[in-house]
Amino acid sequence: MRYIVHTDGAARGNPGPAAIGVVIEDEQGHTVYEASRALGMKTNNEAEYMALIAALEYLKDARAREAEFLLDSELVVRQLNGEYKVKEPRLQALYGQVIMLLNAVPKHTIRHVRREQNTRADELANEALDAVG
Repeated sequence: MRYIVHTDGAARGNPGPAAIGVVIEDEQGHTVYEASRALGMKTNNEAEYMALIAALEYLKDARAREAEFLLDSELVVRQLNGEYKVKEPRLQALYGQVIMLLNAVPKHTIRHVRREQNTRADELANEALDAVG
């Protein structure tokens, strides 16, 4: 089965209160997993990576063989696709986690999408932020 994965991280302030939103769909577009969780004080980029890690942990448990990751963070997409270096030490650790978890999904692509194409993941991240005030 091929999964379509939408992730979003959000921070109010940079750093500030942060949260993640994750939506994973099957090939027919049916949602098989959603996550919405507050993270405490993080930067927006840290939250973006942590959202991807949450999705990858689900896919690892599901023994996913193929996934398409759709993120609205151009920086994270470019870093993961090798176009940009990861210079920030906190992001380097998160990047390393993502790379390790990606090894569990043999066939995958990571693409940048506009925020309008990532609406539900964005909503979930904002719901978690609203819940903590």
